[in-house]
Amino acid sequence: MQKLFIAVGTLCLLAACHRKLSPQKEFDKSLFKVYDHTAENLFTKNCEGPAVDKLGRLFVVNYQSDGTIGLVHPDGKVELFLTLPGKSVGNSIRFNAQGNMLVADFTGHNVLEVNPETKEVTTYFHDERFNQPNDICISKKGIVYASDPNWQQQNGQIWKIGTDRKGVILKESLGTTNGICLSPDEKILYVNESIQRRIWAFDLDENGNIKSQRTFATFNDFGMDGMKCDSRGNLYVTRHGKGTVAIFKSDGRQIQEVQVKGNLVSNITFGGKDERTCFVTLQDRKCVEKFRTDIAGK
Repeated sequence: MQKLFIAVGTLCLLAACHRKLSPQKEFDKSLFKVYDHTAENLFTKNCEGPAVDKLGRLFVVNYQSDGTIGLVHPDGKVELFLTLPGKSVGNSIRFNAQGNMLVADFTGHNVLEVNPETKEVTTYFHDERFNQPNDICISKKGIVYASDPNWQQQNGQIWKIGTDRKGVILKESLGTTNGICLSPDEKILYVNESIQRRIWAFDLDENGNIKSQRTFATFNDFGMDGMKCDSRGNLYVTRHGKGTVAIFKSDGRQIQEVQVKGNLVSNITFGGKDERTCFVTLQDRKCVEKFRTDIAGK
């Protein structure tokens, strides 16, 4: 009888453990599986620049027509948030510490600033030397970094815009600069060159200036577009034309590649309640896809 009680107790303990572990197992099975977040063809071929604000709201540029910004709801429904003034067309969105939206306006040679409450749009920075601000990232100190490609000449440069809203060309004579992001400790600025298929790692000093550089990774095929880091310093790179998101360790080793549904994957951002949902924009499907990852965003 005592052996029977022990056996039954063991079975109960195992069942309890199974109940506790099952949800985690189910969650793990869902990692890196790609789903549609919005319907197809809601955005234009310039579907780009996904970004999440401090309230957890997802924004994507060029909803229904170029020059607009769409607000994507958690259920995947999209509504027009605003239309940019004049002939401005956004390519990238990031939010600064004040909660304002900065938009890379590639047709107007601007970085625009949007007050999300009043929807007032002002010029944060303008310079005629801009080829086209393509992608941007913002440091905790408020420094804005912008990639600036010249697609026809297949070259590019990097801009640094201070909190005084004055900009300098941080690095020139590069390839077609495109995706740009900071490491979690903000000591490294990652920039890729789409046509040359190379990712640079620029070491930054305490003032946010480049002190050294090295090749982080290269590819033999397809291009690259937007990039983001997670909170552990892994780099997520969208492979435009290949339809994947390549994930690298901070030492330059590729550890994973997530196959998305479309081919022209243009950018990525982290969101959701735990910052572990990756939202990906697709220019061929003109929509947003998503997948869960095991590490929260930066």
